[in-house]
Amino acid sequence: MEINRQSKFSQRHPVIFGFLMIFSAVVIFMMAMAVFNFFLSDKIRQRTTDTIGVVNINGLISDSREVVDWINELEKKDFIKAVIVRINSPGGVVGPSQEIFMALENLARERTVIASMGAMATSGGYYVASPAHKIVANPGTLTANIGVKASLTNMQELLQKIGIEDQAIYTGKFKDAGTVTRPMTEYERDYLQDLLEDMHDQFVQDVARGRNMDLEMVASLADGRAMTGRQALDAGLVDALGGMNDAVQLARELAGLEKEVILLEGPVRKISLLRRILGELSFPQSLSGPKWVFSYE
Repeated sequence: MEINRQSKFSQRHPVIFGFLMIFSAVVIFMMAMAVFNFFLSDKIRQRTTDTIGVVNINGLISDSREVVDWINELEKKDFIKAVIVRINSPGGVVGPSQEIFMALENLARERTVIASMGAMATSGGYYVASPAHKIVANPGTLTANIGVKASLTNMQELLQKIGIEDQAIYTGKFKDAGTVTRPMTEYERDYLQDLLEDMHDQFVQDVARGRNMDLEMVASLADGRAMTGRQALDAGLVDALGGMNDAVQLARELAGLEKEVILLEGPVRKISLLRRILGELSFPQSLSGPKWVFSYE
């Protein structure tokens, strides 16, 4: 019965039936092309066109996982001929900054790596740029600011006014160093200063190695001063002035790319709503560790 109904419809309305058939064919063709473009065309194009990878580092460096994973992924792709590290960052926590530094240092052994500084690449932002073969900054980019900082606060008087008294129990005389509930002692200050000095030495040594600069020269610039891109060029901390397009052109030249290039950017951030909300929360104290954070910022 259904076949008869369809036959009657096609015979009674041949124009409408023909239009529906053509429309269905067009829809199927468009869907097939969309699937091809999504899964295949980009990969084919990447393998037939010179491709430059882009590692975007934005904001405070507090977690290195996504950036390091993306760097490692680019290193595995044979069609990636060069990599640009695009930095817009005021710096961040020491450990994650060092992880990104090491990942880029390893990548630079296999690929041409160019650092491109945006509005700001200070402290840890400069640190992660230093393994690149060349650093490009805008004349007005804020950069350098090489140094380490620990932000500590004494809230003893405030806590006393509102009736809060610290009754925590600690093992070891340094376990309570940097607490907000009392002034810092001289031996605690010396202890924390030694930690900062060691991290600062690591910073200077890594920058000197990454930039192939004299250690004493870098140390003389590592007094926490910020510089414009133009000042950093004069100081030898960057290699050229320009924007992202200039960095792309420089990457093409150093990698010997003569054809048109495409950019493959990442990492692509996939953050759940719950993680996004929790990420906005900050906990100044740890139950098991120090209550301060050393940062390249």
